[in-house]
Amino acid sequence: MTERIVEPLLGEVLLGAKKADEALRKDNESHARAMPMQRLLGGGMEYADAMALHSIGDRATRWVDAAIALAERNLTQARIALGEGNTETARASFHYASACFRFGHSAITSDTEEKRGVYARMVSSFSEAARLECLDIRKMDFAYREGQLCGWLVRPSRLGPMPLVVCLGGFDGWREEYFLGAQYLAERGVATLLLDGIGQGESRLFHRLYLGHDFTEAVSVALDQIASQIPFTAIGIWGNSMGGFLAAACAIQDSRIIACCVNGGTVRPAEILDRYPRFIEKVKAILGVSDSVEAETRMREFDIGPSIQGLSCPLLQLHGEPDQVFLLENARRIYDGAMSSDKSLIVWRDGDHCIYNHTHEKYTELADWFESRLRR
Repeated sequence: MTERIVEPLLGEVLLGAKKADEALRKDNESHARAMPMQRLLGGGMEYADAMALHSIGDRATRWVDAAIALAERNLTQARIALGEGNTETARASFHYASACFRFGHSAITSDTEEKRGVYARMVSSFSEAARLECLDIRKMDFAYREGQLCGWLVRPSRLGPMPLVVCLGGFDGWREEYFLGAQYLAERGVATLLLDGIGQGESRLFHRLYLGHDFTEAVSVALDQIASQIPFTAIGIWGNSMGGFLAAACAIQDSRIIACCVNGGTVRPAEILDRYPRFIEKVKAILGVSDSVEAETRMREFDIGPSIQGLSCPLLQLHGEPDQVFLLENARRIYDGAMSSDKSLIVWRDGDHCIYNHTHEKYTELADWFESRLRR
């Protein structure tokens, strides 16, 4: 007979912690708004971890420190499970650790050594989980400029001829956050390349590749290199948030892309600065510049409105009506302007940014749509 008491998550971290000063309290509240429960859960975090992270409230604990503590607890559980031969438990715990590190580093705006360190631990945890997955997951890096574009190729375990979907994130939601969507696609026999484009994730933090007007060229170069190694029957692209803007632009420029999904996107990403001027810090990071005026000027140059009629492949657009990051009126300019004869716009009346609050429905719509367009 055994008895075991499980203490509350973050109990030791928060126990005896003083109240946060005004600046730290506001920072933690800001991170909680940027990373609400539905985003944490949809991005792979375990429910108890997400609840614990949102519970730090006015305690004198930084968001990133709380997230790291949760990640380390999951890593400990994963290693214990591996030692006991419980592979599935270990795999899940490695994924949960990766999610905690991921939503931890997102709270660090600038590309500091601390951010790189947390990000590296996230990649390591995801690698451990990938090694235990039943899916075929491999790390793929593509030479570009003086660095590399970095990604994960996720394929069904039953290999053979299949289509490929390239997935792009946005300002701070990067490739691993969309692994769940890649699983939905794999169930339908579609491979996914979870890619950090220029200005994103590993490609930026470790290879100093920053966003520029050559972003469509970068994706095309990655497609050139992956196609030389693995033949795919068809290629689609799926972008989230600002990545929706990137995906639409890539579909306009590269004729190999025969289906495009824009989730929570817009024709001009700089619109976020109209409502959230403090977001300029993330804009500076993605562009690799230190001056706010220069960053805003350069970001406002990104606008596919004038070229949107060049989008002619099948288009699926997903958006939330209350979305204040990218307004529906700006998002639907993609749908209205595209010359695609096969195009659909799905609007959730209560949908948040990128439809985090309807994760399963969003991914079934997306995965079923890509299966029907790429496998026919």
